[in-house]
Amino acid sequence: MTESLSTPEGSTSLRLRYAARSDVGLVRQGNEDSGFAGPDLLLVADGMGGHAAGELASATAVATIASIHPSYDESIAMSELTERVNEIGDRIAATIADEPEFTGMGTTLTGIVWLGSRIAIVHVGDSRAYRLRDDELAQLTHDHTYVQTLIDTGRITEDEAAVHPRRSLLMRALDGMNEVEADIFVLDAAKGDRFLLCSDGLSGVVSNSEIASHLRLGDPTGCVTRLVDLALERGAPDNVTVVIADVISRDSAAPLTRAVVVGAAGEARVRVRLPHVTFPDDMQPVPNAPDAPPAVWGPPTQEQPLIDADITVPAAEMDRRRAAATAVNEGERARKRRRWIVAGGLALAIVVLVLATIGLIRTFVASQWYVAVNGSPGTGTVAVYQGVPGTLIGVSLADLISDAGITVGSLPLFDQELVSKGIPAQSQADAERIVSELGARAASCRVSLPPAGCPGATS
Repeated sequence: MTESLSTPEGSTSLRLRYAARSDVGLVRQGNEDSGFAGPDLLLVADGMGGHAAGELASATAVATIASIHPSYDESIAMSELTERVNEIGDRIAATIADEPEFTGMGTTLTGIVWLGSRIAIVHVGDSRAYRLRDDELAQLTHDHTYVQTLIDTGRITEDEAAVHPRRSLLMRALDGMNEVEADIFVLDAAKGDRFLLCSDGLSGVVSNSEIASHLRLGDPTGCVTRLVDLALERGAPDNVTVVIADVISRDSAAPLTRAVVVGAAGEARVRVRLPHVTFPDDMQPVPNAPDAPPAVWGPPTQEQPLIDADITVPAAEMDRRRAAATAVNEGERARKRRRWIVAGGLALAIVVLVLATIGLIRTFVASQWYVAVNGSPGTGTVAVYQGVPGTLIGVSLADLISDAGITVGSLPLFDQELVSKGIPAQSQADAERIVSELGARAASCRVSLPPAGCPGATS
């Protein structure tokens, strides 16, 4: 996480002060979110697909948009954003061609391009952009989700959408398989505006009113810290990425630093898997770099005085010292016995507590059911699991109960996303019902002209 000030060249009297942070959350094993905050650009991308594919997709999206050429010309900026969105799809398609098991990978993308006194917004998926102006919060983007279409048509309310079982179902994402039209538009910016970009790891567990109350406090660095920590307090079932920028006067005396990359796009293990993607400069230091400053170990230890071996001690003094040493040793042995007794009691209490906790966990896990992928997302199959996703001290918390034999890649794209994240069920019977519905939708795609949303469907 870092904070910085932008320095756009031009006649504008405004600039951005920004900060970013990304956290894996409390359930996911890896971070598939990527974020970027720079002088002229703010980005959040939420990858999907699991097994490293999602993080490759989000990192590709951030790196591709981050290479955009800064311009205060609105038409040029919007044209280049359109080109870069198409380029993201091409790059993801190339990655899938090289690694077919990554079929089903994809990413959302929400970004703000600074135009000097206005902003251009690019948006695909359910990551969000907000603006706080005069203490009033406005959501600037429109979620491309199934539940949002239900809200738009008046079939459900906002409150019902917040708990809808398919609230994560995307209707539009950059997946390299389907041509996607991004929402691209321009808005004004004014001194005092605060912009927030976030993945659904924040908006899915923190309400807009709570986001607004936290956005009204402190600087961008403190604000991103509070919002991410709040998502963690709520259980953080998904990765959490937050980017915040303030519109301030250009004549601010605060120091200037480079842009920052957070999440998957900033991890070396992700970048090495995308050798043909050029990533933006990151202000994080590179370990063992030739120009890295030498380690500071502190002052050397002071030399200790030598023992004088020529000192002689009278016999009476030696007897007194031996008696004192014996008394000390007896006291020390008594203290050690007491410590062992206390430690033994504590250990026994801890063992009882651990066994009780394990029993409660086993009871809870045995009552949970979900439908997820058995194998890799592209070639895996739909299966029913008893338990909860994840591990505890290296032990899996779920058992594979049955495999339906339905290839995940044969499902409609939005169902692929749901299965890759895991679909909770109330019981085994409910899980089998979900599998039956997935099988029916997979069958509907196995026609010569599959409907929209199916793999291979035309736009």
